[in-house]
Amino acid sequence: MQNILLALIPIFLLISLGYFLKRIKFPDEQFWQYADKFTYYILFPALLIYKLSTASLDDIAGVNFVFSALLTVGIITVLLMITDKIMFFFDGPSFTSVYQGSIRFNTYVFLALTDAIYGDGGLVLAALLMTFLIPSINVFCIGIFSIYASSDKITFISFVKSIFKNPLIVACIIGGSLNFLDISLVAPVEKTLAILSAAALPLGLLSVGVGLHITHLKEVKFELFSSVFIKLALFPVLIFFTAVNLGVTGLPLLVLVLFGAMPTASSAYILARELGGDLKLMSAIITMQTLLSIFSISAILMILEGYQIP
Repeated sequence: MQNILLALIPIFLLISLGYFLKRIKFPDEQFWQYADKFTYYILFPALLIYKLSTASLDDIAGVNFVFSALLTVGIITVLLMITDKIMFFFDGPSFTSVYQGSIRFNTYVFLALTDAIYGDGGLVLAALLMTFLIPSINVFCIGIFSIYASSDKITFISFVKSIFKNPLIVACIIGGSLNFLDISLVAPVEKTLAILSAAALPLGLLSVGVGLHITHLKEVKFELFSSVFIKLALFPVLIFFTAVNLGVTGLPLLVLVLFGAMPTASSAYILARELGGDLKLMSAIITMQTLLSIFSISAILMILEGYQIP
């Protein structure tokens, strides 16, 4: 328990610091906009390339590991669509925001916690998961928008381009390819990536805090509680049993459950804005899940600690 708290508390203190810095407007808002872009396009890709290119991938059995996560997303999707038809009756924009809040994950928090708790081995598994889940989740989300929000603002071609232009996916492919082809980075490049990697997680977590909007929590709705319950409670339980039934054990199982317990991504707000989601609800979901996730993740990790993972 002590080790879990020692890993979790610094992560959420950095998020809190980011929110505090935003409140006192230091640095100004423009700084954080550029810092977030710099983190997304430079620092995190550097981290992923560095870790993947130098990691040992020999013992990774990836098919069932990745399929467990994809299957869980699919199950959540079907459950939400069915329950909405017979119980919830959310309006279209609200449903898209609830849906995004139920299946997306915060990349910065996921990588930071995986690194803090499970080290490089966990980080490599997290990168493998991200390579397949980021495009897959985008496909699911855009499909839901097309059904529930009748959005015609995105075409198949523009969607495919957005996937291949995603710097995190590109970085995972580059790092994994270098490793698979046994190509070593020259020493100056490797050391440069290592230095950049050291800055990725703290700056990314500060950006998460800057992105919180506490005032939007006044817009409390049943939709908000539904999304919080599904993402922080149902998703990690469901992914655990799905993975176990598919034969996933050990560290991959732990990483999957941690992935399932993540709060939703800040980028969900951007997609909601572009494709016609409920913006206030989306912002409230992101903020509420991020704030509550320290407690839910702590509880889940403590339960796993008592569970004998084979």
